Amino acid sequence: MPLLISYIIIRVSIGFALGAATAIAILLQWFLTDATSLGPLEMWLVIYGFGSVFGLGYLATSLALDADDDDDGA
Repeated sequence: MPLLISYIIIRVSIGFALGAATAIAILLQWFLTDATSLGPLEMWLVIYGFGSVFGLGYLATSLALDADDDDDGA
């Protein structure tokens, strides 16, 4: 697999895992304080929403921080 493709897959996966963990923590905290329940589709959409945003954010941040500056200062 080309290096760029593996780089993108790894970074998006790590970001998605971080976002999904955040969403699960928020949902668990919400369930402990509120007696209403969500269906499985609503829970999945919240987890997917957090995961996709975190995944793209993690990828964009890693691309920005890993960029090589080829400028000569001019």
